[in-house]
Amino acid sequence: MRAMNIAATGMQAQQTNVEVISNNIANMNTTAFNRRLPEFTDLLYQNMQRVGTFSSDNNTIVPSGIQMGLGVKTTSVYRVTEQGSLMQSNNSLDLAIQGKGYFQVLLPSGITSYTRDGSFQLSPQGQIVTAEGYTVLPGITVPNNAVGVTINNSGQVSITLDGQTTPTVAGQLTLANFPNEAGLEAEGNNLFLQTASSGNPIVAVPASPGFGSIMQGYLEQSNVNVVSEITNLISAQRAYEMNSKVIQTTDSMLQTTSQLKGS
Repeated sequence: MRAMNIAATGMQAQQTNVEVISNNIANMNTTAFNRRLPEFTDLLYQNMQRVGTFSSDNNTIVPSGIQMGLGVKTTSVYRVTEQGSLMQSNNSLDLAIQGKGYFQVLLPSGITSYTRDGSFQLSPQGQIVTAEGYTVLPGITVPNNAVGVTINNSGQVSITLDGQTTPTVAGQLTLANFPNEAGLEAEGNNLFLQTASSGNPIVAVPASPGFGSIMQGYLEQSNVNVVSEITNLISAQRAYEMNSKVIQTTDSMLQTTSQLKGS
């Protein structure tokens, strides 16, 4: 009786589906969060009668055969990298990327991580850092006597010092791009790490060909569509219930078989 095991794999798959959807909904207000999408494939098939084999001595061929499926499995949880909408914050250190690219962040371990979350702040030393205090590369410092910070579309950081009217260039932000963005490994805190699947980063100035531009005073919102997620959640719940119904039906059939043996 394969049906019980097959239905169990279906319930496990829908449980994963619900967990991914719940994580999407939980992060609907997370800056620059990319929703996840689970992908499933069918398991191996058991050949009861292989298609294309001879069915007689006269070389007649079996046209379709008998293949029994053994269920479903989760193959990946894919990160959908489409850009979220931009929200104006009017904070001079809030930056959004309009297009492709990631900010580069130096972790305390010395490893470079990547993020699209541009809600930056200043450290006690005046460096532009993330909300966790990690340095935003290449490590731009804003002096204490600066009265204004301007960041143009190409990532050039200019500061206006107290008593001066002409801005001074303090540094140049760069962006990193990857051949396969979905291959980046999520580390939490809106940070990602390079992997063999993502490929090596390509670093360039914002607004370069193939790279997005910088929008000062804006933040990228999550790309989670709540209506779609709720719809997917209801579908996953119904699929889970149908698989559980298969298990109940299979159990009832086994009980019937046991009663026949007993009689």
